Amino acid sequence: MSEAAVVSLTGIGTRFGPTVIHEGLDLEVARGEMVSLVGGSGSGKTTLLRHIIGLTRPYAGQVELFGEPLFSGSATVQRDRRRRFGVLFQQGALCSALNVAENIAFPLRELRVASPAEVDTLVAQKMAMVELEPHHAVLMPAELSGGMVKRVALARALVLEPELLLLDEPTAGLDPDRSASFVALIRELHKRLSLTVMLVTHDVDTLAALSTKIAVLAERRIVSYASLEETVTFDHPFVERFFGGEQGRRALARHHGEHR
Repeated sequence: MSEAAVVSLTGIGTRFGPTVIHEGLDLEVARGEMVSLVGGSGSGKTTLLRHIIGLTRPYAGQVELFGEPLFSGSATVQRDRRRRFGVLFQQGALCSALNVAENIAFPLRELRVASPAEVDTLVAQKMAMVELEPHHAVLMPAELSGGMVKRVALARALVLEPELLLLDEPTAGLDPDRSASFVALIRELHKRLSLTVMLVTHDVDTLAALSTKIAVLAERRIVSYASLEETVTFDHPFVERFFGGEQGRRALARHHGEHR
């Protein structure tokens, strides 16, 4: 693993019964990058994220975070390592029986890493960070719009002040305006907090707005790992389908227009 790598996947193999999802997959994510993982349906994008955060284990290969094997060390060492990353799940995964403040505070209380007063302060800080108002703290998940669910889930992912942020389809289910607003928020937080970000997305607008690099998952491995400009020229059927459609062409045109 290179000195600057925050995430390192080496020789990853994944199977579900007789079906091979990943085979000999390698990927390194350097500190400060914003890496988008793209691939066809069933290619194992979310499964790869689950390997990175330790929810599942590959049958072959090794996952390293921050220069150390994910499952190495004592229980305390592993717990401390896991505190260094935060996750935003696709549908938010908020606890329906907890209000906004309680959802955000959940990791702090579960790990017992802050006093009640410190928890209240951290929750207020993270709510402000994701542009939620103080009166939103008492709302229940059922009372939230889709955009607010994403912001609460993002605040919870950031409450332990991680170095690595993992996002699974961060703009799925949002209308174009809310999607653009959420993308702008992620971009600002990446810069302000010096985060390394890895996201799974099928949305070309999100990918074009955020990515410093794109990892293309096909044929059970990463077939291309490059900038957006280099990726769109990569000769592969998935890349041609993904970027060659009407949405892809529009997103690329907007991206090029913004960076002239």
